[in-house]
Amino acid sequence: MEEEQIQILVVEDEAVLAMYLCDILEEEGYNVVGTVNNGRKALDLFKKLRVDLVICDIQLKGDWDGIETVGQLQAVRHVPVIYTTALSGKEVLDRAKLTRPAAYLTKPVAISNLRIAIELALYNFSHKLEARPHDDAHELHSLLEKDAPSRETILRIDNLIFIKHNYQFVKIPLEDIMFLEADGAYTTITTHDRKFAIRLTLSTLLDRLSETQLVRVHRSFAVHIKKVEGFSDREITVGKHIVPLGRQYKPAFIQQFQIW
Repeated sequence: MEEEQIQILVVEDEAVLAMYLCDILEEEGYNVVGTVNNGRKALDLFKKLRVDLVICDIQLKGDWDGIETVGQLQAVRHVPVIYTTALSGKEVLDRAKLTRPAAYLTKPVAISNLRIAIELALYNFSHKLEARPHDDAHELHSLLEKDAPSRETILRIDNLIFIKHNYQFVKIPLEDIMFLEADGAYTTITTHDRKFAIRLTLSTLLDRLSETQLVRVHRSFAVHIKKVEGFSDREITVGKHIVPLGRQYKPAFIQQFQIW
């Protein structure tokens, strides 16, 4: 679903390259909200639409170059930015650094570089880390692996999380989660209408999310406390689902409620 995809704005004044980037991004499961060839058009579109990431060429038509354009966008709100450029001089790089880009890719842009740069940019932004510009695919890949060795990447922005599903990141509002169910090294996230499997144990997922509304009620289950319809000594009703209530987890579960 489009509203669940990462929304990317492409700012590129070479029409052929802009189309090429759009094709790559859509094949990777992202949604391109628009392509523009100058900074003022980019700012106008940025103000109107939800944009999760910007890919911007440094050389643009008009009175703003890519670096000035990004500065104007960041004055509205902060999103991760990936620069693409045929320029690699120190002066340009020093100016670009001032806008704290997530990555700096030289043209022609390799698909592998772009793929890793996007994932790293979103990961770092969601964790509020200072992203560093790189144009080396291997170094970016090693950074990504260092941050999440044999782990699923979870992106979080406010009360939204993004997880990898069918080769794309999909959005899940935390308030839509009904319950979590452990299945060995995997955990299934159940919302009111969908299920997502993520390669993390239940304990690790709860620790990574750090969400007080998600309460563990069994060695294999955690529920969103506001989705509880009723409960007994041994089970909890969450929507149309019945979840077991483990004896050792019952006191902590009961403490979620105020007693009048």
